[in-house]
Amino acid sequence: MVTESKCLNIKFENFINTEVDEDLFGKAERVNKVLTSGILTGNEGLGMQLMHKVQPESIIKEKNGKAHSVIMLGSNSYLNLSTNHKVIKAAKDALEKFGYGMGAVSNYAGITDLHRELEQRIADFYNMEDCIVFPSGYGTNVGVISALCHEEDIIINDSANHASIFDGCRLSGAEIKVFPHSNIDYLERILSKIPENKKGRLIITDGVFSMDGDIAKLDKIFDLAQKYNCKVMVDDAHGIGIVGATGRGSAEHHGLLGKIDLNVGMLSKGPGGLGGYCAASKNIVQYLRLYARTYFFSTALPAPIAGGLNEVFKLLEKDKAGRKELLRKTEYLKLQLKNNGFDIGHSESAIVPVMIYNEEILFKLYQELRELGVYVNIVTYPAVRRKECRLRLCMMKDLGFKQIDKAVQIITRKGKEYGIIK
Repeated sequence: MVTESKCLNIKFENFINTEVDEDLFGKAERVNKVLTSGILTGNEGLGMQLMHKVQPESIIKEKNGKAHSVIMLGSNSYLNLSTNHKVIKAAKDALEKFGYGMGAVSNYAGITDLHRELEQRIADFYNMEDCIVFPSGYGTNVGVISALCHEEDIIINDSANHASIFDGCRLSGAEIKVFPHSNIDYLERILSKIPENKKGRLIITDGVFSMDGDIAKLDKIFDLAQKYNCKVMVDDAHGIGIVGATGRGSAEHHGLLGKIDLNVGMLSKGPGGLGGYCAASKNIVQYLRLYARTYFFSTALPAPIAGGLNEVFKLLEKDKAGRKELLRKTEYLKLQLKNNGFDIGHSESAIVPVMIYNEEILFKLYQELRELGVYVNIVTYPAVRRKECRLRLCMMKDLGFKQIDKAVQIITRKGKEYGIIK
């Protein structure tokens, strides 16, 4: 049996390597002992099941089999497009025509007119020449970066970039530099020291940072890229449909629509579907179709998803997906939390962090909030540093103000109980 004091000191990274005299699967046995010890580890709500489509009040089934209702503040379907009736109808129509899976990679017999329409819609959305759609969001970053960058190149990352970006960088074999989150002065120091003959340079940043909800200083990054002859890649996973004057993301927010070299985004967040994309020049997209291994060696996105996403982009193109309503409710949530004394960082999107700073309290709070009917995301190492651990609240357009008030009341009560706020 693992004692409470021992369990609370057990760290994620302690279970990565194989110990001396331990076989390859020994680490899995050690993890199991911790997870079955009865001590809170922050994993209690992970793997719970949804009992129906995602909506403001959802029924979830816990690991112990208990089902109950929660106010859903843990979904990335910010605009509730996964349940939009037009989107569902388009997916059903595609299902009837093409079946539920494609059975081939995109470069062979894996795409339809729906896939081509989707790629053109996304390209037009970003004012770019072309677009490539990947069947996986994670695979999009890995595929794009590892295809375009290699040993002789250099990649400069914001420290808060998504894990898939860093994994793509490592796989590429390129030299990797990292600047502290949104520290533009530090970024320029890195750029100024790159040897003149090292021409393959790529700056990568999230558009909206997934753990803080803030927007990249893309205008300043773009200016530095021009000065130091770098290409720029932006992953706008959490910005598409939400930030910018018409929801076209961080590039639009900074007046750079059509000027960013690689416009990456995920179709599984605001769009409510599956997959990812890169909108760029025709030459770059053609190159990625041939050299991005996560595209070339992956079965194409199912046609029902492509069909539904075409309806999603019809709404996004006209800014009729509910962006303004989402942002109005997000601001209301932020104001309530801030007025009650919570540290919510500097969010500029539908992501609202609630800083806890104490991992032991975080584990207990996460568990108790869920039991009380409020589902939020738990964030600690390796997603963020332990001393910056937090709850992450994700607003959905269809959440009502009464539901927001109820959730804030419960979070506030527990926050006072644990001394997070006065």
